[in-house]
Amino acid sequence: MSGERREGRIVVVGASLAGLRAAETLREEGFTGSLTLVGDEPCPPYDRPPLSKQVLLGRVRAQDVGLPRRREVDAVWKLGVRAVGVDPIGKRVLLADGERLPYDRLLIATGTRARPWPDPAEAALDGVMTLRTADDAVRLAERLDAGPRRVLVIGAGFTGSEIASACRERGIEVTVAERGPSPLVGALGGALGALAATVQRAHGVDLHCGVTVTALKGRDGRLTGAEFSDGSRIDADIAVVALGAVRNTEWLADSGLAAGPRGVACDAGCRAFDMYGIVTDDVFVAGDVARFPHPLFEYQILALEHWGNAVAQAEVAAHNMVSPGPRRRPHLAVPAFWSSQFGLNIKSVGVPTFSDQVVIAQGSLRERRLVAVYGYRGRITAAVSVNRAKWLEHYQGLIETAAPFPPASGVADRPDAGVPVPSDVPSPRTLSHGPTVALTGHLPDRRLTLVRHD
Repeated sequence: MSGERREGRIVVVGASLAGLRAAETLREEGFTGSLTLVGDEPCPPYDRPPLSKQVLLGRVRAQDVGLPRRREVDAVWKLGVRAVGVDPIGKRVLLADGERLPYDRLLIATGTRARPWPDPAEAALDGVMTLRTADDAVRLAERLDAGPRRVLVIGAGFTGSEIASACRERGIEVTVAERGPSPLVGALGGALGALAATVQRAHGVDLHCGVTVTALKGRDGRLTGAEFSDGSRIDADIAVVALGAVRNTEWLADSGLAAGPRGVACDAGCRAFDMYGIVTDDVFVAGDVARFPHPLFEYQILALEHWGNAVAQAEVAAHNMVSPGPRRRPHLAVPAFWSSQFGLNIKSVGVPTFSDQVVIAQGSLRERRLVAVYGYRGRITAAVSVNRAKWLEHYQGLIETAAPFPPASGVADRPDAGVPVPSDVPSPRTLSHGPTVALTGHLPDRRLTLVRHD
């Protein structure tokens, strides 16, 4: 490693999972310079997956889900303060409290926030909530402890479905509203979406698919219920808005970077692009806010809201920030995620939405214990297990080697396995919930004007 890259000033904006793991990796890789982490939440980094699972069930307190430290990072922590801009010429990060942080290299790891209910007056009703932060989880768990008559969950993606599962496990009546044809369909396609619908109804969920919530109703400032697009209405004490995530990029509007609602675009080495598509050498991106090309998926630009991706990408970004060009490495990890809901352990490798066909290779939908394998243009792109995770390592190897789809018949454990059907992945525009994997190929929405800095 060159001494120049080992020293200097690095600022990490985003003090959650990706920011913490990047900071640890920087020190592990021998960076001895000044390291500053900026985070808008006042608390140290914590783990988000337990919030919609163990915390809502009362098994773990929100204050006990802090992320373990792999090593001391010897950093200045600026918590509870937002970054509001970047000066790329002066190489400074602008903070909401007026401070200007100089940097030699910058890592953007600002992640996402919960998408709010679109009507501000209705969103302000007491009982209308989102779930993204530890504070959100504390407030929602307290409301569930109070024993509401009914909870409305708007959006049946993974977060919404996990919230509904926690409500039913607590014995609380719950209604789920989803504009798409079934829960989880935006992430897993039609076959497993239909299975998710069957399982939710079997657990007593009042599931409404193919409808939208047209209004949240209240009295004296408190939520009383909701109206649906099919003309029906329900009474509810709590409405949890689970409409997906918003990427935290607004603070980069004047930065000159390729940043927008879909994230911050970067190359496979996590170097950010500027608005003209030119790669930078001093600004890097990692985690949920990043958009990056992946050669296993025809160089589609991916944006992933996955725990494992945040860790792997942060480690690659940190390595490349302190390494000369020939020693840099690409971020090529196969995406993976998991969910626990309604007695199902769902795990995935690859990108199920990057598919045109799917086959049940092991088990069956009826047994609710299976492995579904996805393919696109004759090669394997993903596998999803339901209560049968031991096979995923095998399929990850097939994805990494672009193995042909459908998989070899010798893998199947039933004579009738291996018959592909359309994967029925809907357009995200037809869903209430946002996808956890977004194929974000660029669609220009404005005319570029060349700005010269003399």
